[in-house]
Order: sequence, then C-alpha cells, then structure tokens
Amino acid sequence: GGVSSQYDSIDVAQYSEEEFRAAVNAAENWGTYVAVHAYTPRAIQAALKGGVKVIEHAQLIDEPTIKMMAQKNAWLSSQAFLDNEYSNPQQGEARVKQIEVQKGTDDAFKLAKKYKLKVAWGTDILFNPKMTKNQGAILATMTHWYTAPEVLKMATSTNAELLALSGPRNPYPSKLGVVEEGALADLLLVNGNPLENINLVSNPETNFVVIMKDGVIYKNTVAK
Repeated sequence: GGVSSQYDSIDVAQYSEEEFRAAVNAAENWGTYVAVHAYTPRAIQAALKGGVKVIEHAQLIDEPTIKMMAQKNAWLSSQAFLDNEYSNPQQGEARVKQIEVQKGTDDAFKLAKKYKLKVAWGTDILFNPKMTKNQGAILATMTHWYTAPEVLKMATSTNAELLALSGPRNPYPSKLGVVEEGALADLLLVNGNPLENINLVSNPETNFVVIMKDGVIYKNTVAK
C-alpha cells in the first residue's frame, strides 16, 4: 500500500511470500538484495518470510513484527513522518492515509529502539524539488527518538553500511561513511558542534562552511 498513490490502499499487501522469495532469489543471483516498501504487519511479515533484508517505511508496524525483524537481522529504513512543515502536501484520500502513517511514526521508532534494530535514515521527499533543502531539518527531527550523535551516525556510517549490502552491485568504488585512507572523501566542515546542537544541519547554507565530495571541494567559506 501507498500514501501518495491514488489507487493504492494502505492496507493492501499486494505481494505473496512466494513472490517475495522469487524476487529475493533473483536479486541474490545478481549478488544483491531486496528492499520493500511496506507499512503494515501483514505486508512486512510476508516480505521477511520471503527473505527480504530491508523494510522501507514500516510506520504501522506492531511489536510481533518488530520482533521478527530483529530475529532475522532485517534493516528498517524509515523516515520521521510527522505532521509538520516538512510533510509532503497531500489531499483527499491521500491525506487520510498520510495522517494514519504519521500517527504510527512514534510507535515504530520506539519499537525499533526497544529491539535494537539497525535503522537507516531517509526523507522520502517526493515530487517537490524545493523540499530537498529541508533534508537537514528533517534529519534534526530524529532527536524525537535518538540522541544527536546517534542521528548523525545513522545518516552517515549506518546508511553507508546499508548501501554496502548491494555487494558487487555497489556503485561506489570506495568505502562510504568513514574517515580513513582509501575511503571516498565526502566531508563537511560545520561552523559549530552538531553533536551538541544538531539543528546546525538545518541551515547548511550558513553552517556548512566546507563541502567536499570525493576529494573535490565544492564550497569553502572559511576565512583565509
């Protein structure tokens, strides 16, 4: 089921366990894995039983399903879906589904913490390119559930660990999410300490004084 899609009821599981297993087998033949867009316990459990490694969203998950994820070492790739200024604008039936998912967000993250799931971070920003400037601010809202150091680790080294699940299909030629020799030099210099004030990442234009990607400096406003 989906939120923004017009003909996609949130309660619909859509795929059977056997279909998931076929997809997982095909992906494993290519040395990679399957991630599934799912909200409800029924959909998530079918995916897990079929061998899926990553569940995207899962805001309507329940405790037995979280336990199953923990037992299978599955990843949760979720988002801070809250009813705030960073929400994707929805109307009509999509708005009804959006409110339902937003209400489940708090419980989903609390259960993920309780069972020590590996949690990746994303924004799920869709359809509105102007919203991308809010990604840092959305990241900062994760302190509803996690400490600032936990949030920053999630968005960097933990996300890099998830991307590495793609194995031989990994499009990145070097390590991500670490500062060490041989890794991709994607680095930020922040004017301040985001470990103490994570809201610094909410305003990258002002607070990111150096931006380096793959060893190339794209921004440097540090006084000479």
